[in-house]
Amino acid sequence: MAQDVERVEGLSQEELVRLVVDFFHRTMVHHTLWFAEVEHQMGMAKALELLGAVWEKSGAIQMKRLSEAFDFEMENGVPKALAAMPKEKLLLLLGDLGRNWLAGDGVWFQGVEAGYGIWDAKRCNDSCWARFSPFEAWSIRRFLGLPKHPGLPGLKRALGFRLYAGINVQSIVEEGPASLLFRMDNCRVQAARKKKGLEDYPCKSGGLVEYRTFAEQIDPRIRTACIACPPDQHPDDWFCAWRFTL
Repeated sequence: MAQDVERVEGLSQEELVRLVVDFFHRTMVHHTLWFAEVEHQMGMAKALELLGAVWEKSGAIQMKRLSEAFDFEMENGVPKALAAMPKEKLLLLLGDLGRNWLAGDGVWFQGVEAGYGIWDAKRCNDSCWARFSPFEAWSIRRFLGLPKHPGLPGLKRALGFRLYAGINVQSIVEEGPASLLFRMDNCRVQAARKKKGLEDYPCKSGGLVEYRTFAEQIDPRIRTACIACPPDQHPDDWFCAWRFTL
């Protein structure tokens, strides 16, 4: 870029395109920082309550402007092309979005690890999950329209709609009316490490936060216990297992 450019009008076509992408990134980060600060100042419960109203309004505003800029039609609040996409392609898209999410998670972890070491990376990872997991549970609750206390049946449904659900292989065993056993039979991250001949990544500290806060956000009466999670020993047919009771 020329050093004497002081306004966007002086940018080249290529530079303008890169700036547009950067504006998208700034908007996403700003949205996230707003949520983080409201959570810090007012607590997670109020932050999630506000997020629902804010996202409905903000999302509609942004989609309207984007549809005008990129000349695509909207239908019932979503791009018409997306609404018309065949179910098979939508399912593939959900898988791609899940893999993109997981890739972003991994890039953040590796970035912190490369600069500051694995223990700082694990600390940041676990703290991130302490916020993301209840947020994801809240988002799923809204999507499914779950009642205030949906119990273990509600949790079972919700676990099938996580970002992880479409990219990992998981199973659920109903042990009785008051107990649910969840197993991660094939974990994309751990399977990749195993293929490379590496030991399991010790994810138990993050899992303890992740699964407990997810279950409590679905129904605060649910209690979570870890059966095993790396670095714990586990059988070959699953990587981690969790028991939820009510």
